[in-house]
Amino acid sequence: MNPSVLLFILLGYFAILFVISFFTARKGDGNAAFFVGKRQSPWYLVAFGMIGASVSGVSVVSVPGMVPHLQFTYLQTVIGFFFGYIVIAYILLPLFYKLQLTSIYTYLRERFGLSTQKTGAFIFIVAKLIGSAAKLYVAVLLLQEFIFRNWHIPFYVTVCLVVLGIWLYTRRGGIKTIVWTDCVQTLFLLVALVLMVVETTNLLGWSVPKVFSELSKSDMGHIFIFDDWHSKQNFFKQFLSGIFIVIVMTGLDQEMMQKNLSCCTLKESRKNMLWYGAAFLPMNFLFLLLGFLIVSYAHIYGMPLPTDADTILPFFAVSYLGNVVVVCLMISIIAASFSSADSALTAITTTFAIDIMRVSEKSENQAIMLRKVIHLAASILLILVVIAFKYINNQHIIDTIYQLVGYTYGPLLGLFAFGLITKKRSEDRFIPYVAIASPILTYLLQLACSCYFNYSFGYELLMINGLITFVGLMIFSSKTFKQ
Repeated sequence: MNPSVLLFILLGYFAILFVISFFTARKGDGNAAFFVGKRQSPWYLVAFGMIGASVSGVSVVSVPGMVPHLQFTYLQTVIGFFFGYIVIAYILLPLFYKLQLTSIYTYLRERFGLSTQKTGAFIFIVAKLIGSAAKLYVAVLLLQEFIFRNWHIPFYVTVCLVVLGIWLYTRRGGIKTIVWTDCVQTLFLLVALVLMVVETTNLLGWSVPKVFSELSKSDMGHIFIFDDWHSKQNFFKQFLSGIFIVIVMTGLDQEMMQKNLSCCTLKESRKNMLWYGAAFLPMNFLFLLLGFLIVSYAHIYGMPLPTDADTILPFFAVSYLGNVVVVCLMISIIAASFSSADSALTAITTTFAIDIMRVSEKSENQAIMLRKVIHLAASILLILVVIAFKYINNQHIIDTIYQLVGYTYGPLLGLFAFGLITKKRSEDRFIPYVAIASPILTYLLQLACSCYFNYSFGYELLMINGLITFVGLMIFSSKTFKQ
């Protein structure tokens, strides 16, 4: 398709986001609206929008690409996701609403001390910056390939233009704007996904019953692995990892909880969490089904597939699905990636402002100015990290993100688990050292198990890292916490 047409579509998409930003932020740019939308967000809008923010452009290309090598085993992790959302809805949300938190890491200060609060905030900022940059990288790469490369615009300029656009439509409204833009972006994602499934099914000439009949007969439809404990796709590993991935990537993640905390009551926030969690299984099943249909088409018609799993869907769409679907694919990846990146920028800004810079102790004008400076600085950092990802070659970006989650979010899991389960108070001054040591010890343990026992860790890295943090906190605990 003509790059000029694609550019026009992209500009139109940004125009929609800017219009939403204008109307949601027209009553001012105070911190109460930016951080938690004045706690007036409708729960159903938050739930729908969070789907797009969680799925991300990485899932759009990575999950269908898993099918040739991993079949449908990813659903084992997704099943675990739902139980993780139940834990958040009935354990973490009541705590956060009871304390009336804006940043969830404020809990760590009340439970342990200021050093722990800053440690938790710093861990989140680093993890979120890396994770959101990896997701945004997919969208920027697509824009570079289909649009900007034709005018010989360098990759780094494309990154700057994209992040500039995101900064512009989030800089005033924050969460109040993102709740609405996420809904629009999720809608684009769902429409594109359904359209791609329908078009690929039509190419095969299959009916809906035929699709499920072929899936049931194919080895690619294999979901559960119970017998191979060495496999990273073992059910118990993936199911339990799914639970803990959700707890840390949603329940202990300021980006996701900031949207939940923008609902006016605990009851509404809980409804948002459960409905949003329930939507994950059918959504990911559709992604995997799309991958199955693509591989089936390749086998039937002798079409060679790319060796890079993350390029299978873009290659197939461009080669076989026509211009309309290519545009929908591009918009879906952009929508999902922007939804993740704009939320991440807002959350990083909130966390740094509240937990590190303590804007609550400053005058309103000073607090607003500081928040704006932090938001701009976070945008610049995001640009730099996205550019760095261009030099990292990995076939399964989604696996890379979950590996990063295991190392970076593990200490957060240990900190919150220790605070909620025990009544002991760890020494605040030692906790930063425990948080640094835990990922290092986890990595060394992984190397030892691989060398001496031929056992490779998968997503369970997160649980092991959290456990090491928990033990470290226990070692340095000497007092009883009094509520």
